[in-house]
Amino acid sequence: MQLEALSFDTPAMLKELKPWVECESPTFDAAAVDRMMDLAAHDFAVAGASVERIPGRMGFGGSLRAKFPHRDHGKPGILFSGHLDTVHPVGTLDVLPFRVENGTCTGPGIMDMKGGNYASLAAMRQLARHGIETPLPVTFLWTPDEEVGTPSTRDLIEAEAQKNRYVLVPEPARADGGAVTGRYAIARFDLKTEGRPSHASWALADGRSAIAEMARRLLDIEAMTGEDCTYSVGVIHGGQWVNCVSSLCTAEALCMAKRQDDLNDAVARMLALSGESGGVTFTVTRGVTRPVWEPDDGTLALFEVARDIGRELGFDLTHESAGGGSDGNFTGALGIPTLDSIGVRGRGLHTLTEHIEIDSLPERARLMAGLIARLT
Repeated sequence: MQLEALSFDTPAMLKELKPWVECESPTFDAAAVDRMMDLAAHDFAVAGASVERIPGRMGFGGSLRAKFPHRDHGKPGILFSGHLDTVHPVGTLDVLPFRVENGTCTGPGIMDMKGGNYASLAAMRQLARHGIETPLPVTFLWTPDEEVGTPSTRDLIEAEAQKNRYVLVPEPARADGGAVTGRYAIARFDLKTEGRPSHASWALADGRSAIAEMARRLLDIEAMTGEDCTYSVGVIHGGQWVNCVSSLCTAEALCMAKRQDDLNDAVARMLALSGESGGVTFTVTRGVTRPVWEPDDGTLALFEVARDIGRELGFDLTHESAGGGSDGNFTGALGIPTLDSIGVRGRGLHTLTEHIEIDSLPERARLMAGLIARLT
């Protein structure tokens, strides 16, 4: 099969991607995520897939599983694993609209990871239109909560992955356009300080500020960052009235480590910080964790297939282990050959400059079509 013969029409792809990007779907808005799942479900059904909606839980939206007809239906095949939730709240389109200009296309979640998800569907659809039967059955699983660590769907992803021979993850490509064949471990932590309230002007000395203690603790936590393990704080909430000494402050921290032993040490260090100081109690609770995924022979062999396809298409696909966890952590750690970050190229994910390089849409669709058509 000549991959260049597949008729990916870039303007048509952008037109079809636009509704996906303009259907804003922040993780914590379950109704918004469900609207995005409905939109994707419709497109999969039009493409000929059998579609199943899986109800959400834990306050998150639902998931989508789509399977294309195949003579070996039910046997191990290829799983595309992706998420349709984004970090951008509803209303981001007002400042980051879907816009095509200078070879790029902007929009909330277009890089992470609606562009790659759409390209994978486009790849499957083009193979079907050209009458190309895939050697293996193909399943798509889109989930609603990756941006917060996949607390409600990890078991679903792992169960589906274990039914399949390969997992392909259309997360955005690395900065050089390369793929990911391993990921570092990531742990999240909930932090809480509990102090003693008082009137901030009449009786300031009587209070014990939860905010002040949290500020000190956060500086200590981020100072623990080293070469093999990083610590960062991304969320903080505290206080209710400026004229009251705060009695409660909460925060969320994230730790990333290159090796599982390093992460285990980091978790122990974080949990050991719990205690009392100056009349304020500090509590650290471990949240969701992504395990280290180290590349094995199966994953590296899968990458070589992708690299050969890339060369046919005119580019040299590189690979490495990377930070920034994904659901590939779970499937790769299970020992299932997994190839991550084969989605679109772009910049600015999770920011108000998020955009993709338009020519990567047909490029990555052809790459994924090649994988679907050749993996056995």
